[in-house]
Amino acid sequence: MRPLIDNIVAVIKKRGGRMELEDFRRLIQKTRDSLFENVDTLMELVIASGLPIDIEGDEVILETCFRPWREETFCVVDIETNGSVPKRSQIIEIGALKWRNGEIVDRFESFAACSYLPYQISEITGINPEDLEGAPPLEKMLPRFKAFLGDSLFVAHNVSFDYNFISHSFERFGLGVLGNRRLCTIDLARRTIEAERYGLGHLNIALDINTLVHHRAYADAITATKVLEIGLKNVPDAIVTTEQLIDFTKMPVKRAKAILESEKLKTKN
Repeated sequence: MRPLIDNIVAVIKKRGGRMELEDFRRLIQKTRDSLFENVDTLMELVIASGLPIDIEGDEVILETCFRPWREETFCVVDIETNGSVPKRSQIIEIGALKWRNGEIVDRFESFAACSYLPYQISEITGINPEDLEGAPPLEKMLPRFKAFLGDSLFVAHNVSFDYNFISHSFERFGLGVLGNRRLCTIDLARRTIEAERYGLGHLNIALDINTLVHHRAYADAITATKVLEIGLKNVPDAIVTTEQLIDFTKMPVKRAKAILESEKLKTKN
């Protein structure tokens, strides 16, 4: 499913954010993993993955190509795990909050039951086996988080780790691949904030965020949200839509900073 979703996004973006429904069906037919997979079923799975697409009449629209990022719902996520490899480890805590137009509009925080918690993980996170007693098993907690996430923009500090770990966990428990569009606050910070280092702990101090707890999921999600908010204040005015914002965070750092400097000069003049 991952190659299919990535291909759908690439093709729709090349077409300006929209494509004919029949072309969309043919695209799925062409890139499906197996000849035995039903196209209509795959369409339903793609929509259920959190990819923000909408079908309007005979057109399929990637909503983030048209939605102003200032109106976007950013779901800032952080996880704690009992190891670094999804196939051999599991999530022990998810903390997330939804941020829109400068305000936190919703929050999610939960431990997950775990039978194996290495001492080193307890040392880093401060989470002890006793904290996980009575916590819901992952197969019950993850559907709640998936419903909370919806099709909002998935945001995290070093987003690949959290995104891929959660996506693997979703697939493991039959919830399908994670298809939400995503944004990394490290990438945003490197292009919009001057700092010696861009780790969350360093930015927490350097930017006077000063969240008291580190390496706990919800506290780190709060810190990442503050980094997001500070970074967004420096985004060029030419960046209007959510997809433009995502693309901006992926462009070469020198080019992004050159755009910012050019905008500053225009403002002065």
